[in-house]
Amino acid sequence: MRLRLIRLRFRRRLRKGQQQVEDFGQQAEQQIEQHLFKRFSRLVHVRRFVLAWLTLMTLIIVVLMAQNILLSDYFQTLQPVAGGIYTEGVVGTFSTANPLYATNDVDTTVSRLMFAGLFKYNDQNQLIGDLASSYTTDDKGLTYTVHLKPNLQWQDGQPLTSADVVFTYQMIQNPDAQSPLQSNWRGISVTAPDPHTVVFSLPDPLAAFPYNLTNGIVPQHLLANVTPSELRSVDFNTVHPVGAGPFAWQAIEVKGNDPVEAQEQIALTPFNNYQAGKPKLQQFVVHAYADPKQLAADFKAKKLNGAEGADNAIQPLLKKSGVQAHDLLLSAENMVFFKNSNPLFADIKLRQALVQSSNVPEIASQLGYATTLVREPLLKGQLAYDPKYQQSSFDLSAAKTTLANAGWTSGKDGTLTKNGQKLSFTLTVADKPEDRRVAQSLQQQWARAGVKVELQYLGNEDFQTALSEHNYDAILHSIAIGVDPDVFVYWDSSQADVRSANRLNLSEYKNSTADASLEAGRTRINPAIRTIKYKPFLQVWQQDAPALGLYQPRFLYVTNGNLAGLNDHVINSATDRFNNVENWEIREAKVTD
Repeated sequence: MRLRLIRLRFRRRLRKGQQQVEDFGQQAEQQIEQHLFKRFSRLVHVRRFVLAWLTLMTLIIVVLMAQNILLSDYFQTLQPVAGGIYTEGVVGTFSTANPLYATNDVDTTVSRLMFAGLFKYNDQNQLIGDLASSYTTDDKGLTYTVHLKPNLQWQDGQPLTSADVVFTYQMIQNPDAQSPLQSNWRGISVTAPDPHTVVFSLPDPLAAFPYNLTNGIVPQHLLANVTPSELRSVDFNTVHPVGAGPFAWQAIEVKGNDPVEAQEQIALTPFNNYQAGKPKLQQFVVHAYADPKQLAADFKAKKLNGAEGADNAIQPLLKKSGVQAHDLLLSAENMVFFKNSNPLFADIKLRQALVQSSNVPEIASQLGYATTLVREPLLKGQLAYDPKYQQSSFDLSAAKTTLANAGWTSGKDGTLTKNGQKLSFTLTVADKPEDRRVAQSLQQQWARAGVKVELQYLGNEDFQTALSEHNYDAILHSIAIGVDPDVFVYWDSSQADVRSANRLNLSEYKNSTADASLEAGRTRINPAIRTIKYKPFLQVWQQDAPALGLYQPRFLYVTNGNLAGLNDHVINSATDRFNNVENWEIREAKVTD
C-alpha cells in the first residue's frame, strides 16, 4: 500500500514538472516574437548606421592582422636552429675509422667525428681540453700529468677512464700494431695512477709535447683481447667502431663495384653524452667519392651540404648563387725547398739570388684568397718569430749582382752560364691548379734573373714518392707547422738522413749552429728562454737560404647555403674544421628577438 502511494506522488510531480516546462517554452516564444522578430522591421531605418559599424569593425580587424604580420618580420629574424641531416662529400675511399690508422681524407673525417682526443683546438687555434680538463708539467719538462674530465662515457655507455688512454698509447707504441703514429711515441712511458689521471714520462724534455695529445682514444674494453698484429683488420675499424666523439656509428652503404666510380655513405648519429654537449645536427653523413667529378656534380645538384678534397672540380662552382667558400688558413708554410746536397744548390750565393729574385707578394696577390706571407721558418706571430730574421725581399737588381759575384755570366739565350754549365734546374710540382700557377710565376720571375727552370708536374702518388725519396732538384711543397715553434723535423741535419723516421728535412739542410739551436729550443719549457735559444737558428737560416718561403696555404671547404658554427679561422689540419662540429646548424627558423 505504501509503495503504491509513493508511485502516485512521483507521477503527480512528473506531470507538474512537464507542465512547467511547457509553460516556460510558451513564454520564451512569446518573448522572442515580441522583442526580436517584431523589431527586425525597424532595422531598415538604421541599416546605414549598422553597415557603417560593420565596415569599420572589419577594417579594424584587417588592419590589426596586417600590422601583426608586418611587425612579426621586424621583431623576428631568421636564426639557426637545431636539426637537419648534414651530408659532406669527401674524395677517397673508406678503409678504417680507427684513429690509430686513419690517414686518408675519408678515414680521418670519419675518425675525427667519432673519436675524441685528450685535447683539441678552439676557434682561436688554441689547445683546449676535449677528454682532458687540464695538464701540468714538472720543471724539467720530463713529466706531463693529464687530468680527465669527470663522468666520461663511450658511445656504448661504458665509462671512459685513464686505463683507456694508457691502452691507446701503449698500442700505438707496440711495433706489431704498425700504427703510423708510432715514431712520435718511442721511449715515452704512459701510466695511470688513478681512473682520472694519466702520467706521461719522457726520456728528454719536449716543450711541444702537449700538442701531440690530440689523436683519438680507443676503448680498452672492446680491444683488449685483440692482438696488436690483428688490430688493423678487426671489424671494430669498419663495422662496429665505438668512440667518445660527437657522433656515433650508425651504418655504411656501399654503391658500385668499379673502384673508379665507387661511392660510400657512412651515417653517423649524435652522441647524447658527448662531453661538450649533444650535437645540434640530427645526423651527419660522410659521402665518399672515388671520382671528384661526381662529387662536384652532386654538390651542384645540392645533394651535398658541404664538400672538401675536390678543389679542381669544385672551383667552377664557387661563383654559383648560394655557394659559400670557407677559406680556412692552415698553420703551414708553402715553400720551395732547394736540395742543398745537389751540387748546384750547394752554392749559398745561388740560393740567396733565387730568394732575391722571387716576387712573393705578387704571387700571393694572384691566389684568389687572403693569406699571410711566409718569410722565415716560423709563422708570423708564433713564439720566437722575429721580423729581423726574414728572408731577403724581392730585389731583381740585387739578385743579378749576387749571381755575377758568384761567377755567373749571361749566355746568348739570356740564360746564365758558369764554366760552360747553364744555370738550369727542375722544379717538381704537384699537379694542382694553384701549385701550377705558383710554379709558372716563379719560372717567369727566375727567368728574368737568367735562371732557366723546367717544371715537372706529378700526380699525387708520384709526387709523394718524389718527396719520400728526395728525388728532385727543388720541390714546391707545404709543411705543417702547427701552433708550437718546434720545427726540428724540417731543418735539423739528422732529419735529412735516409735512416730518419720521416726524412722531412726536404732541403737536406745541414748546419751545426742550426742543429744546436733547434735542439736547445725544443727542450726549454720557459717561453722566454725558448725564444732566445731559437735566435741562432733563425739567423743562419736567413743567411743560408735553404728554401724560399712563399705563403700560408688554405683549406678550401664549400657549402650549399649557410653553415652556422663554422667560422673562417686558422687550423692545423683539414679535420680541424670539426673542432666545433657539435654546434653546426643548417636549419633556420623565425625567432623573436
